[in-house]
Amino acid sequence: MTGPVRPSLKTQVTTATRTFFISGFGTALEFYDFIIYGLAAALVFPTLFFPSFDPTVGTLVAFAAFGSGFIARPLGGIVIGHFGDRIGRKAMLVLTLLIMGTSTFLIGCLPDYRTVGVAAPVMLVVLRLIQGFAAGGEWGGASLFGIENAPENRRGLWGSFTSAGIGIGSLFGTGVFTLITLLPQEQLQDWAWRVPFWLGGLLVLAGVVARSRMPREERRTEHAPRVPILESIKRHPRQMLLAIGVAFGYNTLAYIGTIFTVTYAEELGYSHTESLLLQVAGSVAFTLAVPVMALLSDRIGRKPVVIVGTLVYGAFFFAYFPMVDGHILALATVAYVLVNVLMAAPQGCIPAFLGEQFASATRYSSISATYQTGAALGGGTAATTATALFIAFDGNPIGVGLYSGAAALILALCAWGLRETFRVPTAELGTRPPANGDAGAGVDKTTVA
Repeated sequence: MTGPVRPSLKTQVTTATRTFFISGFGTALEFYDFIIYGLAAALVFPTLFFPSFDPTVGTLVAFAAFGSGFIARPLGGIVIGHFGDRIGRKAMLVLTLLIMGTSTFLIGCLPDYRTVGVAAPVMLVVLRLIQGFAAGGEWGGASLFGIENAPENRRGLWGSFTSAGIGIGSLFGTGVFTLITLLPQEQLQDWAWRVPFWLGGLLVLAGVVARSRMPREERRTEHAPRVPILESIKRHPRQMLLAIGVAFGYNTLAYIGTIFTVTYAEELGYSHTESLLLQVAGSVAFTLAVPVMALLSDRIGRKPVVIVGTLVYGAFFFAYFPMVDGHILALATVAYVLVNVLMAAPQGCIPAFLGEQFASATRYSSISATYQTGAALGGGTAATTATALFIAFDGNPIGVGLYSGAAALILALCAWGLRETFRVPTAELGTRPPANGDAGAGVDKTTVA
């Protein structure tokens, strides 16, 4: 009697590469759009859309507009996740890219405050809301495509393709903005800031083509409840709340580490180009570290990597600010690299860790709703809160450090409360464990698709 035929190494690599392109590359394009908005909010939007404010306060208002996009993310996660569970992942992943690409392109076409007055920031916020709605359904679906197609012992690694895509998108967006800051300030303010948005809108088309070629899925309506999110709340209330806490903590830390740090470098006198080059170095480090951390979680578990990495990350901010304060570019670069390597510890594991908490029939709705709610509460307010604390402490970053430490503690405690899932068979994910907490037993037939 022969055992099951295992796919060859070449086949596994081909499948992994294809999965990465569909989940990771698509998410890279989405987060390219987000990072260029965040950088524009730090560098040019205060002057173009909020010129009546003091420069620092204008930056605070620009970040508030940036945060408005997060308001729509939970709604996007619930709506798009619902149809992702009911009719399949493919259609929703194509839809999110189309919406995101169109809104990004249109931001690049907006008139500024001098041209149309208050209508300019209003239109900017409306397009941010549309972006947020699309992003709300993107991350969960892309993560699940990797997890649900992965070998049993590589769900962490394949789920991290989405996280690596975030790094690639951040790297590309930061790189593009670095190039345009080489132009004279007048040209940057006049027209050059629009180019990254136009480019992002066009690049999304490549992701749409890739996702349109995804394999056809079986209809999921036979397994999915009528309202998947309500079923998940009923079956997994504890996991839902803890997952929101994980997402809140991580997104707070991530947006301090990627968006506020640009403003901080600018306040210290780093040039636009220098601060963006620091971001490029950090993005490269993050992209390389993500799969390493995810693979480590496949070997020793999700919780050790997430918890230890998060606590070290939160503590490191107290060293990060003094390293950047010296205005020694080499030392600042080391600080940016280290903060991004540490950020990769939770992010590399979170897609699989959260996705593995829920059953297949409700997984898209569950992971999208919880992650995006946490992202809205944490990431949507992080840059604004950090900037406000920076102002309140009269330019001393200690308030931001304490804020980061609190977010890290919330993330670590919520991760501790979730099930360790790295050894649970895929078919048993989202089941209720028996009373003794054995993570690999206790299949709940009503929740497993």
